[in-house]
Amino acid sequence: MPTERYFTAATRARDAVLPRATQDRLMTPGALLVGFLLVHVGFLIFALIVSLQGNAFSDTNIYRAWAEAGFDDRNIAYGPSPWVYPVLAQIPMGLAGIAGPGPYFFLWVLIIAVLNAVAMGKLTDWGRNRAALPAGWWWLVFILLMGWLGFARVDGLTAPLVLLGLVYGVSRPFVASAILSLATWIKVWPAAVVIALLTAARRRGAVLLAGILVTLFAVAAAFVSGSPRQIADFMTQQGDRGMQLEATFSTPWLWLSVLGVGDSRMYMNTDINSMQVSGPGSDVMSRLMQPLFVVAAVVVVVLIARGLRRGVHAGALDRTALFLAGSLTMVTAFIVFNKVGSPQFMVWLGPVIAVGLVHNWKVWRTPAFLAVLIAIATFFIYPLFYTALSHNNPVMAGVLTLRNLLLVVLLWWSARGLYRLGSAGPNGAAGSAAKGEPVAGPHA
Repeated sequence: MPTERYFTAATRARDAVLPRATQDRLMTPGALLVGFLLVHVGFLIFALIVSLQGNAFSDTNIYRAWAEAGFDDRNIAYGPSPWVYPVLAQIPMGLAGIAGPGPYFFLWVLIIAVLNAVAMGKLTDWGRNRAALPAGWWWLVFILLMGWLGFARVDGLTAPLVLLGLVYGVSRPFVASAILSLATWIKVWPAAVVIALLTAARRRGAVLLAGILVTLFAVAAAFVSGSPRQIADFMTQQGDRGMQLEATFSTPWLWLSVLGVGDSRMYMNTDINSMQVSGPGSDVMSRLMQPLFVVAAVVVVVLIARGLRRGVHAGALDRTALFLAGSLTMVTAFIVFNKVGSPQFMVWLGPVIAVGLVHNWKVWRTPAFLAVLIAIATFFIYPLFYTALSHNNPVMAGVLTLRNLLLVVLLWWSARGLYRLGSAGPNGAAGSAAKGEPVAGPHA
């Protein structure tokens, strides 16, 4: 296969740069721990410096203002409502403000660092699973590339929760569903993994029960906050927004604005703090995105159910492989068919791919490579050159277009892999992949 030749060449290049002895030292629990600490302490030091100056950073400025206002719209003079997020997002936002506004940003980053540590420990079985160490390194590099998108946004807080839910997966569906449902009530995107789990798990009742219990907890939290009527606002406040600049389906209007065609333009929607695009047909596309989003999700569910049914009949069913493939396809569909498309959405890819690499390194190295390219392109978009992008810079428009194309390629790859899981018998190529045959890691 062509991809096999590419990865073989990449392995030779790596071996030429890093001696095997160095590679072996890196693939130890101690080395991964040192790497984890270096990355996270670096972010914490920056957060401490910013906090000592009395400041926050990026979206944490908004979270801090919400916490100071008691998450009450009547106390917020301008900007988005805290109810654009599900109600349980107010818990970590409130915890970060427990010592007042001064150390808010530092405490927020500390919360994420602790969650990342727990998730990394679970991913590698606290260093006991040596075969999982390469996946741990990959996730750490991905965290570093995503930068402040993973530490100054709610998405970075939910990512380690999703990773934990993925690790528990179909073997412990109640625990997995409880964690994933909790994450969904903080930021909606983990619902993609919940849907995949509900479709692939043997004990669907356990998945539903955990989801119901967490939902009841969320409703109780809304009552305690004195705002039960606003619990569903996060589903309604996004409906009327236009096409965000970075969204995959916004690419044509991005270029219409760059080329100055007609009245096409980029503009800031101050109500929700979002840069959007406008031009011929953009309103129609904005209205079409919601049904397209739903259709995409339904198609992924059908593919998972198809793989489940055929896997049972062929005697080659690996529910974990199906769950992980379905999760990646669903999460990527949530990004591609989303009219929001914020840069931090790329954080969603990391947990699924990291757990996939533990399950089968050889199969999952392709999406891992694509995700790294997506992360690099996203880093150039934000924080480096977002101002240039929002002022019609054609080079940055090209970078964003490339990033969006890579997302489409990732969606195609994951959907094809999910389809193949239900297309081969126990002795077929796809059947072998579905069985999740153990792979020794990056040296293989």
